[in-house]
Amino acid sequence: MMVRFWTAFAVALLVHVSNVSAQAQQAAPSRLDEIVKRGTLRVGMTGDYKPFTYLDKTTQQFSGFDVDMAQALGKALGVKVEFVPTAWPKLMKDFEADQFDIAMGGVSVTLDRQKKGFFSTPIMREGKTPIARCADVGKYQSIADIDKKGTRVIVNPGGTNERFARANIRDAEIIVFADNTVIFDEIAKGNADLMMTDASETRYQQKQHAGVLCAVHPEKPFDFSEKAYWLQRDVALKAFVDQWLHISMEDGSYKKIYAAWFD
Repeated sequence: MMVRFWTAFAVALLVHVSNVSAQAQQAAPSRLDEIVKRGTLRVGMTGDYKPFTYLDKTTQQFSGFDVDMAQALGKALGVKVEFVPTAWPKLMKDFEADQFDIAMGGVSVTLDRQKKGFFSTPIMREGKTPIARCADVGKYQSIADIDKKGTRVIVNPGGTNERFARANIRDAEIIVFADNTVIFDEIAKGNADLMMTDASETRYQQKQHAGVLCAVHPEKPFDFSEKAYWLQRDVALKAFVDQWLHISMEDGSYKKIYAAWFD
């Protein structure tokens, strides 16, 4: 008799807990639900990282690969896209302050960022590699070649480029240059010798400075990294973005946007 009582009690308790859990889930809508209800997807962007994102300060309009991808994501969600300006030195702070739902614009996957939110499925495999004046490519094949007194390594502040340089450079000079939109012109003008940045950016800037600047072995970068979209910690939102990316990569829409900016 006692066994039956405790069995019935356990079943009743399990049903009660399940009901409470279901009610709690209903009472706490996901970030995805909030975005759809709001009708706006807030996208954080630095606007200084071509070809991923660029902010024209005259028109205050963003353009770039991840700008087009953000618009495609907004369309898939059925909402408008609101671009929220940020900067690499304060990207983490703005993310933690919930200034935007997702950070896009050439964001690299890092464990520090992973602690604060979720990353989407990676969209690009990357790695740090040098870009230098074409005549000097042979001089900067390895980190040992670069890390010598007299070599001037330029970096933009606050991002993974500066972090990589400071972790690997001991003897060479590190020059911090604030404006990432014209930082490669400093190398072309001779004010710096090279920059170590993502392989995709070196390929792009090589085209923009044809015959002047050259990417140094972008097919064999010094390290491994990936680019992805950095999301506020919400399982439903991550699931949607991952599925959208999967479909985009399979139906050709990702390839079309990629070709417009990188090929």
